[in-house]
Amino acid sequence: MTPFDVGGVRIGDGRLCVIAGPCLAESTELCLEVAGALKALCAELGLGYIFKASFDKANRTSAASVRGAGLDAGVAALKAVRDSIGVPVTTDIHTADQASVVAETVDLLQIPAFLCRQTDLLEAAARTGRPVNVKKGQFLAPHDTKNIVDKLRGFGAAGIMLTERGTTFGYNALVVDMPGLEIMRSFGVPVCFDATHSAQRPGGAGTASGVRESIPAMARAATAVGIDALFLEVHPQPEKAASDAATQWPLARARELLEQIRAIDQARRR
Repeated sequence: MTPFDVGGVRIGDGRLCVIAGPCLAESTELCLEVAGALKALCAELGLGYIFKASFDKANRTSAASVRGAGLDAGVAALKAVRDSIGVPVTTDIHTADQASVVAETVDLLQIPAFLCRQTDLLEAAARTGRPVNVKKGQFLAPHDTKNIVDKLRGFGAAGIMLTERGTTFGYNALVVDMPGLEIMRSFGVPVCFDATHSAQRPGGAGTASGVRESIPAMARAATAVGIDALFLEVHPQPEKAASDAATQWPLARARELLEQIRAIDQARRR
């Protein structure tokens, strides 16, 4: 296992980290509200915390879906969180030219699942000197991610993490291969579990779908197997969220979920 630092938060050293925030950086105010609440909660529970929000939802089922305010406004919101709340931040990039620009502000670069094998994107992310978190593609087996790790190591990435976010199962469904978490960790990198995207049912309702109430069970199971980070999309009013409304976790229920996760993680480590 090769731990690494993300803005002062250590990943892979035995302490569970939470990567959480709204799916989309809808506004600076929203980002500050969620980051402030989750920072306080994670500090109380003894969990590391990294704020996450996307500046662009480039991979949407429908062209009519909200994509976001764009690179400049999104990065500005992330910078506001980093400066005002005092937590490290992460976001996803979609093209190689975005890597160096985004890396000026964020502490951890995220590679979207559908782009996880894009060599130019992986190289650009690694060359920034920021650690890189790669979402495992829904089309990949866990053992296929070794090639991703090898690429990033070859490019000199400052830190590497793999994230499980479900595997395509027939049409409009995802399943999570829990033993696959251990396979991915066997490549010597920390592993994260994305509980909210794993609850999606892509295109199941025409343009969007998901089962929010399946999130706790999957998060508990993954934590019991063993993870270094838990990824959650959290919103004060998920039903009104501009993106992924069906699977964002309510901010008001963050405590009940994270208390369960902490208890399971502590029991496993004992």
